[in-house]
Amino acid sequence: MQKINYGLIISDFDGTLVSEDGTICPKNKQAIAKYRENGGQFAISTGRLPNGILPRANELGLKGVVSCCQGAVIVDIETKEVIFQDFIKHETALKICKAIEKLDIHMHMYCVWEFYCNKDDDALVYYQNITGTKAKLVVDRPISQLLQEKKLDVCKFIMMVPPEDAEEIIQTLEQENFEDCVVTKSAPYLVEVVNGRCSKGTAVKFLSQYYQVPIEKTVSIGDQWNDIPMVKAAGLGIAVQNADLRLKEEADEVCPYTNKEGAVGAVIEKYGFTE
Repeated sequence: MQKINYGLIISDFDGTLVSEDGTICPKNKQAIAKYRENGGQFAISTGRLPNGILPRANELGLKGVVSCCQGAVIVDIETKEVIFQDFIKHETALKICKAIEKLDIHMHMYCVWEFYCNKDDDALVYYQNITGTKAKLVVDRPISQLLQEKKLDVCKFIMMVPPEDAEEIIQTLEQENFEDCVVTKSAPYLVEVVNGRCSKGTAVKFLSQYYQVPIEKTVSIGDQWNDIPMVKAAGLGIAVQNADLRLKEEADEVCPYTNKEGAVGAVIEKYGFTE
């Protein structure tokens, strides 16, 4: 048995642990298995819905919990029990939805186990294929109308946009000053409005307590803006080589490897065990 150094390693999924083609490289899988066999705790913190990440957590043989929807939902991997959830206030969710609809762009509305989409297009096909989830299409009326009628509990909103338009859309939505919400980015083409009371940073604190590992002995690994709270909250925050420049500037260290090259595995080998 090897002695564990950092007792809890938390990784983002898309752009960090998984390649763009949806595969997890053998280097990552082997390192995670070795780390866990020696007593380390490995967790995933993602923006995905539970349905989009639980099969992948099972693929890695993970136990315990997974953090979804930017820390707004935490689910037991084996039982699928939701052990924590926090929603955007209904009035604020309605305001966000209407503001996005004014922009006439591709939108997803997340509600823990399902998501609604306003456009049946190639972007949706791509997203469904990548995440393994299927949207509830709402094309006969505005999603805001559905939200108002059903009083749905909303975790977050996603917009799929051309990468060159993302910054302008972020600035436009930030001017709305949505109560208790944050506008962020989880991929070059994904703009999100999320619950400001929750983040991947609050998820780090939750996971630290859940696995009974002091927060100073946690490592977080990410690649995008929405991972900034996570790398700042952990004892050691690491950006993968393919990360957005903004995250690299906030991280304690930048890994020399990309998500395709087994960055997570490299971090585990370097920090997961004592020399």
